[in-house]
Amino acid sequence: MQPLYKEFYNDEEVVDAVQGIKEKGVSEDDIYVLTHDSDRTDRVADNADANTLGVNDMNFGTAAKNIFRKKGDELRAKFEELGFSKDMANELEEKLDQGKVIVVIPNAPDGMTL
Repeated sequence: MQPLYKEFYNDEEVVDAVQGIKEKGVSEDDIYVLTHDSDRTDRVADNADANTLGVNDMNFGTAAKNIFRKKGDELRAKFEELGFSKDMANELEEKLDQGKVIVVIPNAPDGMTL
């Protein structure tokens, strides 16, 4: 199953979207927010009551390698950890470079759209 994602420019839109996703029955534990800036990621995730992809959410090998990776490489690895292909992880990381916020549901219910 391919994870679902949606991109946003505006932090407030993310909060509204996450609320809508929860109303569809998705747990906040299954909703992830990623941005290019760690502080922004934490702030948006806190405001939206969503998750960030931290060390505890990744397999040990990925978490250990991320310590030594550049930010772009780290973000691509996080997208791969959420179930995206290498090519898609590259595309999504480029969107983060443009200032976008990406909301991901790795295990979205069948038929769900964002």
